[in-house]
Amino acid sequence: MNLDDALAFWYGRIDYERRSPKPGDLKLDRMRSLLRGLGDPHLRIRTVHVAGTKGKGSTSAMLAETLRRAGYRVGLFTSPHLVSVTERMQVNGQPITPAELIARMQDVRPVVEAMTRSGEGNAPTFFEVGTAVGFLHFVCRNVDVAVIEVGLGGRFDSTNVVQPMVSVITSISFDHMAQLGNTLTLIAREKAGIIKPGRPVVATMTAEEARAVVISTAAERGSRLSLIDRDFTGRYLPSTEPLLRPARVAVQTSRSWPPMELALLGEHQAQNAAGVVKTVELLTEQGLTIPDSAVAAGLGQVRWPARMEIMGRRPLVVLDCAHNVASVQAMAETFHHTLPVKGMRRLIFAASADKDVPGMLRVLAPHFDAFTLTRFAENPRSVDPQQLADWLRPQIDGRPMTIVMDAPQAWQQVWEQAKPDDGIGIVGSVFLAGELRNRVLADCQAGHPSQG
Repeated sequence: MNLDDALAFWYGRIDYERRSPKPGDLKLDRMRSLLRGLGDPHLRIRTVHVAGTKGKGSTSAMLAETLRRAGYRVGLFTSPHLVSVTERMQVNGQPITPAELIARMQDVRPVVEAMTRSGEGNAPTFFEVGTAVGFLHFVCRNVDVAVIEVGLGGRFDSTNVVQPMVSVITSISFDHMAQLGNTLTLIAREKAGIIKPGRPVVATMTAEEARAVVISTAAERGSRLSLIDRDFTGRYLPSTEPLLRPARVAVQTSRSWPPMELALLGEHQAQNAAGVVKTVELLTEQGLTIPDSAVAAGLGQVRWPARMEIMGRRPLVVLDCAHNVASVQAMAETFHHTLPVKGMRRLIFAASADKDVPGMLRVLAPHFDAFTLTRFAENPRSVDPQQLADWLRPQIDGRPMTIVMDAPQAWQQVWEQAKPDDGIGIVGSVFLAGELRNRVLADCQAGHPSQG
């Protein structure tokens, strides 16, 4: 098997007609059968399990970096990826290599094929295969602990087979409603499904409806719950010069932590960071050695692409993979109120059809002066830019709006039009961020045409 064969087999698990799971597709029996055929690798590693609507990726990245700085070999499993599927499984910040991926796919393939032959409905999905590959990779690399991010929901997500040292649930808001439900109570119930009997859980959501579900679920399962704004807090300390000096967070648990720098932009990162700190305390109770210096380095030096990522400074270019109403709200407020933009604020936007796109556009509209609507090529769920325009037009009071059908061309057009004092925000989908990131980075590093 070569790399092309491995990837073709993996991607062959996707139902290209559906592309997005239906409620009935979400179950764990098939995942457990797959892992049983592989020797249950998920039970041979220590894990931290992270769910949530917003903030779970940032929380996972900060926690993994903290553990790495403490001297541990750390696995990190996340999804989706930006550019390459190898990003989904990392050890100490390094993605799985092509050779390792081929080897792990050779391990997985016979089990997948046997399950597929056994009957309809038994064929593992793309995400199930990827999750199994991740567990195998972490075992083969002898990780000390793995941080496992939930892919979708929690209760029936294929990662929800682990027995974690700590479960973490971040902010809960509306997303994937076709699969998870259309109320915060229903969505929170799915997220709270990662809480394991007798295992501690850290929760950083603030919506009362969601908090009530997590509190009751933790009580039912005898899980010790640490809840933000009840058992610990994180206070955001903004920087007066955000492009030169990072903001800080002051965390209060049973002790007062000294203010620590935040590498990730946005006030919302304070609650994520506070959740990381509380998780660290619970891990130390279970025998891990994590000095305060490792926590400070984990929060202050983590790198997490396409999360309010500053790509260029003149003009200011920010890439963010926010793709639901709550996350674009955080992006827009940070872009508008925190980052210094003296000129026009320009938006490049594309989104998937299974999101609340009109809601996202309503949130973004007040924060930008000019809008470029486009589509990404990597996924067929991309919304037609003409439809985006119909939704956006009533919100912008005649401010300039342009439709560009190709995302790289949209970027090139905005990049060339922007003045050095302008700001460019790119947001709406992880697919848009992944399609544009390398090109945006190259152009920003080469310098704006006005500097020629």
